[in-house]
Amino acid sequence: MTIQLIVTHPGGAHKDDFLACSLLAHLHGVPIQRREPTDEDLSDAATCVVDVGGQHDAELNNFDHHQFPRDSPPLCALSLVLQDMGLYEDALKFCAWLRPAEWLDTLGPNETAKRMEIPRSAFSDLNSPIDITMLNRFASHSELSPDNPIYHVMCMVGEDIVNYVRSLRERLDYLKDHSQYWTIETDGDPIHALFLEQSEVIAKDPSFGLYAFIAEQEKEDEVQALVYPDRRGSGYGLTRYEDCPRLNFSQIESCDDVRFAHKRGFVAKVDVSDPSRLKELLGLAVVK
Repeated sequence: MTIQLIVTHPGGAHKDDFLACSLLAHLHGVPIQRREPTDEDLSDAATCVVDVGGQHDAELNNFDHHQFPRDSPPLCALSLVLQDMGLYEDALKFCAWLRPAEWLDTLGPNETAKRMEIPRSAFSDLNSPIDITMLNRFASHSELSPDNPIYHVMCMVGEDIVNYVRSLRERLDYLKDHSQYWTIETDGDPIHALFLEQSEVIAKDPSFGLYAFIAEQEKEDEVQALVYPDRRGSGYGLTRYEDCPRLNFSQIESCDDVRFAHKRGFVAKVDVSDPSRLKELLGLAVVK
């Protein structure tokens, strides 16, 4: 069934319906109407009904959550669209903003602040003018056609979400086969590093996905350093993982094969690729 129309509620716009419509606009490139849906809309699979209508039926492309019981998981319209796209589980893992967006839309700011362990006022403090403008401009239209500038931006947002989630999943699958965990013995506890070998496949952004990979592998409490190809040179970058205080790379700045070491010690760039030398440099960076 070819999608011909996207319908979402009129009035004020929120992040979940804006992002859900952005994903659908990117996928289908059809007009968005901001109005109450008709029975015909809800029964027509060629019309996506988003965040309104009181129905969740993916086969009919109806994506509303307001009819769910009070004790249901905090799924919003964006969650339902991501589920239908097969991206929800990975988006929940990779997009730190998704769970708070679900909480805000389904539980409200007070409960969300409690769950995030932040003051309620933080939401106002962090509210970006970009968010305000985009939501207000989206809300001001009763219909957005594909040639509307706001629609163009929405498509870019939807495209970037999809590309980020899918490319990160591809990178994590790649890292399973092309990365190693190193152990560097010291006078005290050993240092553990994640090492990624050089490859043309990752040349444009070698460090992409490393943090997500460590989290997915549940190694956050074990790893202290990252060693990955330097995209600006032929050597490697050495970085403290989560700013581990056990390493200070300024200690190796005088080594001939160290091209750069930050004075604050959190990163170094080296002109070597031999694993034994890389391990040696990590050992020299250990804080005594």
